[in-house]
Amino acid sequence: MKQSVLTRYRTMAYVTGVLLILLTLGVIAKYVLDISGAAGFTTAAGIAHGWLFVVYVVLAFDLGTKAKWPIGKLVWVLLAGTIPTAVFFVERKVSREVAPLVATPEPVGA
Repeated sequence: MKQSVLTRYRTMAYVTGVLLILLTLGVIAKYVLDISGAAGFTTAAGIAHGWLFVVYVVLAFDLGTKAKWPIGKLVWVLLAGTIPTAVFFVERKVSREVAPLVATPEPVGA
């Protein structure tokens, strides 16, 4: 497996996690605290998270199939992007497990 597969997954995991936290804070600000302007922020964060979550799912699925994960583990990794902060813990565990599977590049002969 190439390092780029793991790097793309890790990047999208962090982006998805941060956007989900921002969305959660926006929803709290909108519905609980009734802060003006929170509705627009929540809409923008929700749209961004929604589209980028699709990218996260594709990249996590790609990583999972290349790492030959069982279906249960793959589903958990895919759903981690829907639970605030879960994606950070799952990403860390996945990175540690997948790192030994990453192929080191062969030096090019002169």
